[in-house]
Amino acid sequence: MTILEAFAPLFAPKTVAVVGASSKGHALPNVFIRRIREFGFAGDIYPIHPAAEEIDGLPAYRTLADTPRPVDYAYIAVSAAQIPAMLSAARGHVRFAQVISSGFGEVEEGRHLQTELVEAARAGGMRLLGPNCLGIYTPRGRVTFTEIGPREVGPIGVVSQSGGLGVDIIRRGLSRGLKFSGLVTLGNCADVTPADLLEFYIADPHTRVIGLYIEAARDGRRLFDILRHARAVKPVVILKGGRTQQGLAAAASHTGSLAGDDRAWVALARQTGSVLVDTLDKLIDTLLIFQTLAPRPQSPTEKVVLFGNGGGTSVLATDYYARLGLDVAPFERPIIDALAALQLPPGTSITNPVDCPVGTLQQDDGRVAERILDIVCARGTPDAVVMHLNLSVFAGRTRPEVLDNLVEAALRVQAKRPGQSHFVLVLRSDGEPVVEARKRAFRDKAVALGIPVYDEMTNAGHSLSALQSYERFLSRRCLVPG
Repeated sequence: MTILEAFAPLFAPKTVAVVGASSKGHALPNVFIRRIREFGFAGDIYPIHPAAEEIDGLPAYRTLADTPRPVDYAYIAVSAAQIPAMLSAARGHVRFAQVISSGFGEVEEGRHLQTELVEAARAGGMRLLGPNCLGIYTPRGRVTFTEIGPREVGPIGVVSQSGGLGVDIIRRGLSRGLKFSGLVTLGNCADVTPADLLEFYIADPHTRVIGLYIEAARDGRRLFDILRHARAVKPVVILKGGRTQQGLAAAASHTGSLAGDDRAWVALARQTGSVLVDTLDKLIDTLLIFQTLAPRPQSPTEKVVLFGNGGGTSVLATDYYARLGLDVAPFERPIIDALAALQLPPGTSITNPVDCPVGTLQQDDGRVAERILDIVCARGTPDAVVMHLNLSVFAGRTRPEVLDNLVEAALRVQAKRPGQSHFVLVLRSDGEPVVEARKRAFRDKAVALGIPVYDEMTNAGHSLSALQSYERFLSRRCLVPG
C-alpha cells in the first residue's frame, strides 16, 4: 500500500465515528458533529454511546465494532482510562482513531497508560493520532475541528503538535489568504508522527507547500531522511518549539516531548532546504509567499525594488532588507532618466526606493503607478518588487477610486510580465474599521491573482528572505549530479 492509499481515509473519510457525544447535546463531540455537518460532510456519522439510541438525530451504536460500515476516522473524547479497552475491542473496524483526551504521556502518571493506548490501537488494527490534541481539518474530506476555516481545497498541508496553534494557523491563515490541503494535530505523537504526515504531504498531489509545528521528533532521523530524499521538491517550513532550555521545559509539560539540540534543527534546515522560522506569524507569512509565488532557482531573489508612499518606511525597510541579504540598490541612469521624463511632482524620489507622496500617487486617479512600475519592470531586472501603500493616509483625502486604481495598477503590471519578477504588496493601516474592510477586499483580490499581501514591510522582507533561501538551495541542488 502506498503512503497516499494509507492516509486517504484520514483526509477524505467516508465514515466518521464520534465517541463521547452526549444525548443532551452539550459535549465537545456534539459540537464536532454539528461542525462537520455545517462544513458539508456527506458521509455517515456514527455516534458511539453505551446506552443512547439516538444522538443529534443520528442512530447511536454501543461500540466502535458495532457500526454498519468500517470507520475511516474516529473522534474520541472520553476519559483517558476508558480508551485502551475501547480501541482493542474495535477488531479491525477502525482505520484512524484521533484521541482528543489528555492525561497520557504529557503527565508522569499517564505515561504507562499511553503505552497501553498504543498497544490497544495496534491490537485493534488502527493508526492512532494523538492523544492530547484537537482533531483534523481537511477541506477535501469536509471534516473540521474548528468552526472557522476556508472551505476550498488549497495547496498548504500542515502538521501541528499543538491543537491551539493549529486553530491559530487556520484562523489567521484564513484572514491572510491561506488555503489548505489539510491540517492534522498530533499532540503527544504516540503513534502517527510528523514524519508520517510529512511523507504523505510530499507525495500528495493536492499539497504544494508543507508547514510543521514540532516540539520534538522521536523519529528525527526518519524525518531528516525523508526531507533529504525529497530534495526540496516542495517547500517545507518548520516552526520548532523548545529551542531554548526554558522552551524545552515548556514542551515537556505540554505534550510530554523531549526536544533535541537546536543545532540539529539548524543543520537539518541547511542540509535539506527546509525553512526554519521562530514565530507563528513568520510561519504564516512564509507559507503565504510559497503559496502565491513560484520559486525561481535560476535567479534567486536578491535585487529588490521598493515603491510606495512613506519615506521613513522605505529607509527602515532598506536597512532591514539589507540585513536579510536583500539588496535595495539605486537604479542605473537609464531607469532614473525614464522616471524623470514622467515629470512627477516635487518630493518624489526616483532612485530606489521609489518614494511617492500621496499627491504623486493621486495623479491620473492613481494610474500613475502603472507607468512607474512599467518603467521599473521593463527597463530594470529586479528579482522582486515590493509595493507598499499606507492606506490610512489616503482615507478621507482622496476619492475611493484612487486606491482602487493603485492596487489595480499593481495587478495589471504583474499580469503583463508573469514570472519576470516576484511581486509583493504591503498594505499598511492603523486598524480603522473602514480602512481594514478595504484592505481585506484588496487582499482577497491580490492573493487570488498570485500576489502575496502583507501588513508591514518587515513581514514581506522575512518572507522574501525565506524564498531566497529556498531558491538558493534549489540552485545548488541543480548543480549536484543525481
